[in-house]
Amino acid sequence: MKNQIYPCLWFNGQAKEAAEFYCSLFKNSIITTDTPMVVMFELNGNKIMGLNGGPQFKITPSISLFVLCETLQETRDLWDKLIPGGKVIIPIEKQFWSESYGWLQDKFGMTWQISVVDQPGDSQKIIPSMLFTDEKFGKAEEAIRFYTSVFENSSNEALIHYPDGEPNAGKVMYAEFNLNGNTVAAMDGPGVHNFSFSEGVSLVVNCDTQKEIDYFWNKLTDGGEESMCGWLKDKYGVSWQIIPSDIGKLMSDPDKSQRVMKEILKMRKIDMETLEHA
Repeated sequence: MKNQIYPCLWFNGQAKEAAEFYCSLFKNSIITTDTPMVVMFELNGNKIMGLNGGPQFKITPSISLFVLCETLQETRDLWDKLIPGGKVIIPIEKQFWSESYGWLQDKFGMTWQISVVDQPGDSQKIIPSMLFTDEKFGKAEEAIRFYTSVFENSSNEALIHYPDGEPNAGKVMYAEFNLNGNTVAAMDGPGVHNFSFSEGVSLVVNCDTQKEIDYFWNKLTDGGEESMCGWLKDKYGVSWQIIPSDIGKLMSDPDKSQRVMKEILKMRKIDMETLEHA
């Protein structure tokens, strides 16, 4: 089974404004769905959901968007466009692993890691990046093994540990892994951060069948916890949405959308048959 995985960003009424802003920064970007609740958009072909969820949850740096830019100038330009109204987490400058790297929080609260590609000619990438902090510190490599066991056709693309002799030796400095065609990054975050994973940024898994929904729900709630409307938390605290691939079509059907939403609000795990017959 091939399941698309993409981030969902939780906003307090600013999803459309944020989507328009982000689309203005990246080539080949477009808003594909615009409803009062959900705004779907693509940044250079990378699918993202913006959710007008209200003030209940806040975005944290535990899942950021890691952008690899093609040139040093593109890296600097993107930083300069994202930083107004936001704040610097790590200043953009040369690092031993990158000619130019920085981490920021934009005016909507979303956090971005901006870096130039490793090799000239590499194309731009935008991928979700997990940061394991505080009580989750040191769990990144274990989590990667878990996620790659859940999703078919998965692999580790890069795994760099802090070197021997350092206080964080053996912990994950940077890792990149593939979940059935979807690239995700992960790092252990040393020090005290006072934030962790939250519903502010979740990962959506599109499923074509009820069997797939059941599979991912059971695997990812093992050691975690169920929530409502297709949401769950895994044993590391990462929030996931396990939803039908055609949920957008069901939600946009003027004859069914209100009935579909009414049914979704009753559910923990999504029941596709119930939605289709709503």
